Amino acid sequence: MLTETTPPAAEPLVVADPTTPLVRGPVRVAFLGAGFVCMGLAGLGVFLPLLPTTPFLLVAAACFARSSPRFYRALLGNRVFGPLIRDWREHRAVPLRAKLMAIAAIVLVLGSSVLFAVSHPAPRVGLAGFGAGLCIWLWRLPTRAAETPQALAEP
Repeated sequence: MLTETTPPAAEPLVVADPTTPLVRGPVRVAFLGAGFVCMGLAGLGVFLPLLPTTPFLLVAAACFARSSPRFYRALLGNRVFGPLIRDWREHRAVPLRAKLMAIAAIVLVLGSSVLFAVSHPAPRVGLAGFGAGLCIWLWRLPTRAAETPQALAEP
């Protein structure tokens, strides 16, 4: 015979001390390593338009949030990368300026590669298709509207 039981009461949410990592031991080392690898890829993505910067930054922030509060705070406080991460964390959106700059860099570099560096038609079509797909993906990400002084003054 089956009897109904009431589920146990939910445990209260305990916020961890912000100065201690959420994970320890080998898992912490793995998160730290993944965070640094993603930061390196994000740094390369600043200069290589085929490598997206923002997703690697978000993964690095998630890894550091679990493994090293010090590196997480340093990443959020970075004058270049910090605003992108904070915008995503607070608004789940990418600033329009960041999107436009990324798309312009992709079009400029891939377009010049297709026109001047690649002579065979198949790689040209492949590069153009990849660039178009990447631009569409970037454009479809949620966009954070710029805050106007009037919007900031309203309660």
